[in-house]
Amino acid sequence: QVQLVESGGGLVQPGGSLRLSCAASGIMFGDSAMGWYRQAPGKQRELVAGITRSGRPNYANSAKGRFTISRDNAKNTVYLHMNTLKPEDTAVYYCNNFLSGAYLPWGQGTQVTVSS
Repeated sequence: QVQLVESGGGLVQPGGSLRLSCAASGIMFGDSAMGWYRQAPGKQRELVAGITRSGRPNYANSAKGRFTISRDNAKNTVYLHMNTLKPEDTAVYYCNNFLSGAYLPWGQGTQVTVSS
């Protein structure tokens, strides 16, 4: 059974940092490119960052220079380190496949709220 469990979100002030984690099960994690996505209220879900099987990162323009994606294949976990957070980063963050063209069942996501 495929399961994606996101965690690490919360309320943070502008300029603050958070580290999100996504634990995957039921997939060949080491063979999977993984990505972080987000969905803000009233907006479509968008890709924030992706990481290939070999560890090469890719970032949306909004994330470049502020976010870092990484993975630990031994733990079947992908991370998103977010720095210099802005109110416009407020969204529910999800992880899922990246580059495959087919999404896994979405997890519950983790809420990130950037507000003073």
